[in-house]
Amino acid sequence: MSKLKGKVAIIGIGEVPTGRFPETAAIYHAIASARLAIRDAGIQKDEIDYVMPTAALFSPQFNTELVTCRVAEELGLKNVKKNCQVFAGGSSSTCALEIAASLIHSGAANMILFVHADRLGTGVSAQGGIDLFSTAGISAEWEVPFGQHYSAIAAMSTMRYKYETGCTDEHISAVCVSNRKWAQLNPNAMFKKDLAIEEVMASKSLSTPLRVKHSNVLADGGAAFIVTSAERARAICERPVYLLGEGGVVTHFVFSQEPDVSRFGWAKAGRMAFEEAGLTPKDVDVAEIYDSYPIYQLIGFEELGFAERGQGGEMFLKGDTWPGGKIPTTTNGGMLSQGHTGAGGAVALMVETARQLMGKAGERQVQGARFAVETAVGGTYMDAQVTILGTEIP
Repeated sequence: MSKLKGKVAIIGIGEVPTGRFPETAAIYHAIASARLAIRDAGIQKDEIDYVMPTAALFSPQFNTELVTCRVAEELGLKNVKKNCQVFAGGSSSTCALEIAASLIHSGAANMILFVHADRLGTGVSAQGGIDLFSTAGISAEWEVPFGQHYSAIAAMSTMRYKYETGCTDEHISAVCVSNRKWAQLNPNAMFKKDLAIEEVMASKSLSTPLRVKHSNVLADGGAAFIVTSAERARAICERPVYLLGEGGVVTHFVFSQEPDVSRFGWAKAGRMAFEEAGLTPKDVDVAEIYDSYPIYQLIGFEELGFAERGQGGEMFLKGDTWPGGKIPTTTNGGMLSQGHTGAGGAVALMVETARQLMGKAGERQVQGARFAVETAVGGTYMDAQVTILGTEIP
């Protein structure tokens, strides 16, 4: 059990639209997001003393610039004592928040800016993006040579889950529809057109039983958030978002070594986070569940306790997770509808979690939201990371 509950808070968030922007440099996505976060926090930029960028996948050159302090220079920050990259794939945002919390709690930092930007939509060729992202984090010795890729991995998890639970393709497709309903209210989302279950199930075959519209889409974008001590946050921010609980479980690197591809480590990680927060799933107002493919959002939703095993799909189907539903879920549209910006998929979810709790989500605001859970995962679903955030400390 950590000693970070209620000790730090997110006080500012920033995000630029997700999409395909071939004329826009990646540094713009980073700096624009950071400036929005600084403005949202209501601080002077020189109060930031620690910059924490995460990795950009589309360009080693740009990623090196992030590592070597370009963000600090472009923003004109005068009092930064450290620029340190934190990268854990799709769980980078969760790892960064916990590291930032530890640095602040120890007194090593006062005000930390975390920032992400990538151009997976237009920074590489279409085939280059597919080649880069379809095998990133998959064993080059034992799986890639035999044709393993992310859509095949998602298909295997989906098939196993369906076999064990009786879940239907309609239930799997309902996750995509639920996310699209949220994306239609999100000005930063890539996809806003109506989406019906029949359309998802009629789209081109991807990896049996998955269809093209079950898949995330690579995109350009950026997001940022600012973390400080709880005491300082209360003096600065009208509605700070406190870190209340965190749980993490690493289960594998090579997908074939995962002992349960339809559960992973979500239940254990969730118990750790809820125990630290002193809350239960019934206390949660918003569930921001990682969703690179619908099966992983559905598994996380159930394993964290929002539905019995095999019953979550029906909740997505009948609207419990939609705007106005009983448990609003992945309220920015997720990677299935907002778009997938590499490590930024979960960064966007972290920012959305804070946005909902701050009461700044506009048309998609969940009224009265006090507590939220956010999940993140890296690589071939190698880890399960669960974060509980709230506007009050239980």
